[in-house]
Parts: sequence; C-alpha cells; structure tokens
Amino acid sequence: MPAFSLEPERLAWCARLRALAAEELRPLADKGAPGRVNRPLLAALGQLGLLARLFTSGALDLCLMRESLAQGCTEAETALALQGLGAHPVHAHGSPAQRERWLPRVADGGAVAAFALSEPGAGSDAAALALAAEERGAGRWLLTGEKCWISNAPEADFYTVFARTAPRAGARGVTAFLVPADRPGLTGRALEMISPHPIGALDFDAVPVTSDDVLGEVDRGFAVAMGTLNLFRPSVGAFAVGMAQAALDATVAHTRRRQAFKGRLMDLQAVSHQVAEMALRTEAARLMVYAAAAAYDEGAPDVPRRSAMAKLLATETAQYVVDAAVQLHGACALQRGHLLEHLYREVRAPRIYEGASEVQRGIIAKELYAAHEQEAR
Repeated sequence: MPAFSLEPERLAWCARLRALAAEELRPLADKGAPGRVNRPLLAALGQLGLLARLFTSGALDLCLMRESLAQGCTEAETALALQGLGAHPVHAHGSPAQRERWLPRVADGGAVAAFALSEPGAGSDAAALALAAEERGAGRWLLTGEKCWISNAPEADFYTVFARTAPRAGARGVTAFLVPADRPGLTGRALEMISPHPIGALDFDAVPVTSDDVLGEVDRGFAVAMGTLNLFRPSVGAFAVGMAQAALDATVAHTRRRQAFKGRLMDLQAVSHQVAEMALRTEAARLMVYAAAAAYDEGAPDVPRRSAMAKLLATETAQYVVDAAVQLHGACALQRGHLLEHLYREVRAPRIYEGASEVQRGIIAKELYAAHEQEAR
C-alpha cells in the first residue's frame, strides 16, 4: 500500500464537505427529531449529489465523505452511511428491475434504505441467523421471525433482509432479499437507544417474497452481507476518525483559551501531552482507514483483515479521544447540547455495530492464521 498524501483536489473536496456539513446540513439536523428518520436532511444530501456518489465512488472516497461530514454533522454522516449500507446490496447484486426501481430514489433521498442483518440471537454471530424463509413452491418463500437493532427501522421504505433458506447450513444457507416496507405481514417498532439515529425491530409474520426479490443467489446471501461489510467497515472507521478529529479540534481550542492555575491549560505539560496523544492516535487511525480503503479499491486479497483492523483501531481510538476531550473540558462537556456530550453518546455504538471489536479481533486472527497456513504449504 502507498503512503498517504491526498491530492490537492481531494483535500479541497473534503474541505467543501466539512463546510457543507457545518453550514447547510447542521441546521437541518437540528430540526430533526432524535430517533426518527430526517427526510429533509436526506433530501438535502440528495440535492447535493452526495447520495448518488455512494454508487459511483470507491472505498477511499466513501471514507473521505464520511470522515468530512462527521466533523461537522454526525447526523448527516449517519444518514448518508445508512442509505449506502441498505442500498449497496441492491447496487452490487440487484436485478436490473430492482436497481431501476430503488436506486434513483435512494440517490435523491426519496426512499429510505435499511440493512436488516442482526437478530435478537444473532448479532455478532451473523451466521446464526434464525429468520426463516419457508419455501412455498418454486421461487416463493414466506419470511417468519424477527430482526433487531436495525438502523432506519421501522421507517425505511425497503429493507435488505437476510433470511435462512437452508436450515442447519450455517453461513451457506442464507439468502438476501429486497423487501419493500409495505409487504403484508411486515411490521416494526422503534427502539429507545443511546444513539440519536433511528433504530428499530422488525417482525415478519409470513411475509411473502419471490425469486424477483432475491439479491444475488439463493443460499449465497452471507457473501452479500460480508461483501457489503468489507466495504463499509473501513468507512465506519472513517466516521470514527471524523468524530475523533472534531473532539481533538474542540480540545485544542478549549485548552488554548481556558485559564486555570494562573495560566492556560495548554501550558500544563500533562494537558499538552494528553492532546498530543489524542492527535497521534487520531492520525494513526486515519492512515489505517485510508490503507484499508485503498486495498479494497485495488482488489487486494487481504481486504477482510485490513477492513477489520481499520474499524477496530479507529473506533477504539475515537472512544479514547472523545473521552479524553470530555475530561479536559470538564463539566461543561457534560451539558446537554454540548458538542462533546453529543459525540460521547455517538461514539459508543460504532464499537458494536457492523461487527463488534471482539469480532474484528477474531477476523484478524483468523485471516493471519489462514495466511500462515497457506504459506506453510
């Protein structure tokens, strides 16, 4: 992988995105209701052409979009990312009819997408999915069961749903379906979560699907899920880096002006060294995210390991940096509405979703041992 020094054009684009996030998207986000889909915000992302870029950009540009938006408006970043996560399987594996129906509406912000993988008993262990797809004739199934912790549920317009078409087959018996929200038997409810974006549960009561709804191939849906996650895991890291950078910027500004102990906080070695550590870790995480994204764009064979490393390091780093920023700000950072109070709530969830930190360590170890075994042959 090359060392990273972004071209002037990309740097300028990132600066424009940060300005857009702070000046145009932040006011729309503030008008939204916590835990609800913000459709005006999605429409603005569509009008700016950012949602359409989800389907034309490589992994590195996706990371740059998510990092830049996160620095100015985490709600805009998350709205964009959830559209990409829910719609990428349609873009990558959908039929021409599926893509024609849904992708233009996702791109203009008119249709809300969701990625429905997790279940009450199958979060980190995605291969243990229990949502049953009972075959009812050639090319017809009924979906019965539950999905849980699904971002954008229950307000999405369609769901990429992963269901078990072959019992007791593990990862090999899962099929991906595109399920419109108005299918009979599909209901949902919102969940009260610490994160401000919408998360809900879905109940499937004999929801009918056909071969026209399949994404990819029958019984090959686990590959659809993992391919999507391999693309989006580095960009989850980019989201985390954006939050870490926002917290770091706020801390530098605060410690420069805050008077304490007959001087500024920045003049205390303990404080300045803490800020230096925050900057060091943020930059290291950023570089690993960019390297993983470049590996994906180049079709490198070690993408799963690099994606897992990027998500793991960046999300754990962001947790450290935001926590340290809160500590250096003191009580003011705990006030409702403060940037760091917001980031403190936002930063926790990425260490769990799209594969918890422990899952990422498992992927890294598995890939390392597999590579060693292959070299030993």
